[in-house]
Amino acid sequence: MSSALQLFGRALEGSPVQLVVPASCGAVMAGPFPFAAVGAPTVLSTFASAAAVATGLCRVARMNDEATQVVCWAGDGGTYDIGMATLSAAAERNEDLLYVCYDNEVYGNTGGQRSSATPAGAATTSTPAGKLEQKKDILSIVAAHRVPYAASVSLAHPEDGLRKMRRALGLSGFRFLHVLSPCPTGWKSEPALGIELVRLAVRSGLYPVLEIEDGRRLRVNVEPDFSPEALELYLSLQRRFQRSGIAAADLRPEIDRQWRELRSKSGRIVPAERAH
Repeated sequence: MSSALQLFGRALEGSPVQLVVPASCGAVMAGPFPFAAVGAPTVLSTFASAAAVATGLCRVARMNDEATQVVCWAGDGGTYDIGMATLSAAAERNEDLLYVCYDNEVYGNTGGQRSSATPAGAATTSTPAGKLEQKKDILSIVAAHRVPYAASVSLAHPEDGLRKMRRALGLSGFRFLHVLSPCPTGWKSEPALGIELVRLAVRSGLYPVLEIEDGRRLRVNVEPDFSPEALELYLSLQRRFQRSGIAAADLRPEIDRQWRELRSKSGRIVPAERAH
């Protein structure tokens, strides 16, 4: 999360910003009232209301003719699950705000319970033997609202991530960025391996790096090589997958299905033998 926030600070380049941070690790980082560690006006909202609070700030800024960006900085619990209603409502109204979800695939601030962002096979405090369900496809859900811009950001590809953040900040209407954000505590991984884990997720095809304009035009920004070794290493470096015994071969059918859909939506058809 902190790496994503540092990259976002570079994208802002000094532009004024107001942050809305729902209950999350990010809320702890921001610090207690009346101070904010992020150096910007910050509202700490309830889990469910981040996009609604941001909507209010947007309307006030517009009435006062303020040149400021309003940004939601939320985890997966406040985005995929508890905050989905207000997120969907703001997207449907095309509110002029940027919503950034840093996704650590677990309720990391309340004990490490599963969220709908938790991948299949991952152990959490509420799914100790490993989650059974597949991870929710949040990017497709948001894009289905036909918002101007939705994209996934890889911290292992900072140039592409910085470009997307700057582009999102330069647009108007509802914009959404999804950032895969390793959590050493929840993922049971070494802190120094966070960026490498993202790189392996991208290489293996587990985390597609793409952007979608107006809910229709999809572009893949980083091509995976679908390396079985990368997927096996990704799993082996996180103890959260050990108890379920899930292997790379168990994940491959879902990865292949997802990429067939992405290729179809992007208009680019790749021979099946290249997807393995």
